[in-house]
Amino acid sequence: MRDTLRLLRVKHSIKNVMIALPMVFGGLMEDWDLVGRLALCFVAFSLLSSCIYVLNDLMDLEQDRTHPTKQNRPLASGAVPVGRAKVLGICLGLMALTVNFLAVGRNAGAWLCFLLYLGLNLGYSCGLKHVPILDLVILMSGFLLRLLYGASALEVEVSNWLYLTVVSAAFYFGMGKRRNELQRQGNTFRPVLRLYTREFLDRMGYLFLALAIVFYSMWSVDPSTLARPNGDKLIWTVPLVMVICMRYSLLVEGDSDGDPTEVLFGDKPLLGMVTAFAGICLGILYL
Repeated sequence: MRDTLRLLRVKHSIKNVMIALPMVFGGLMEDWDLVGRLALCFVAFSLLSSCIYVLNDLMDLEQDRTHPTKQNRPLASGAVPVGRAKVLGICLGLMALTVNFLAVGRNAGAWLCFLLYLGLNLGYSCGLKHVPILDLVILMSGFLLRLLYGASALEVEVSNWLYLTVVSAAFYFGMGKRRNELQRQGNTFRPVLRLYTREFLDRMGYLFLALAIVFYSMWSVDPSTLARPNGDKLIWTVPLVMVICMRYSLLVEGDSDGDPTEVLFGDKPLLGMVTAFAGICLGILYL
């Protein structure tokens, strides 16, 4: 069971919290009908994400078996049989489509985001991950599509500043991931890394990090944000965001693999600060 859960990357479902951002920052968490729909959306996207992880591992099986760290993955190591993984991937895909229908019905916008996420990730696994810049765009789109999916499914408007914040932060995460892959493993196991340099990834990464902080700051003082109860107090969360970014950057420049989920759960101070940030935002908006 533990190996199966590792194959599904259950821990990475934390990324699907992005679905809730439009609703949380829109001040709608007290609408229990929407909360119920949000829960179904989260389950649907988590099932879809796990399905994609399984398919990706199946397609990269031979390459992973020769990789210094990925050889320990459940499929590459033989802990989970290939046949079982194929059945599991199909079942997860069908379950994701079913739960998503229960969550959003015939909502065209939500289905577009849902299926576009699936299509882009399949394309990524089939070879687009070897195309420089495009690979980073697809990594970024995963975060953006979660945000847009949540907004469409819950019929909540997304602030332009919030949209830009997510895009910039997601690009920063992607740059950090590629930077640490290049630093730790060289360009042997991921061909696209031969087309990147550490200097390029550092410069662009810090550019997007700065933009993310600026865009979040602009969101915190946007008239639509200030119009919400206690919205004027969200500006006081900006310094905490800056500290979180500093801690994350420090870790990424260390010996981490650069994956946002692994970085977050691998450092208790960072996890504590992110939890505090979430609690403060909820307290400001709902207490």
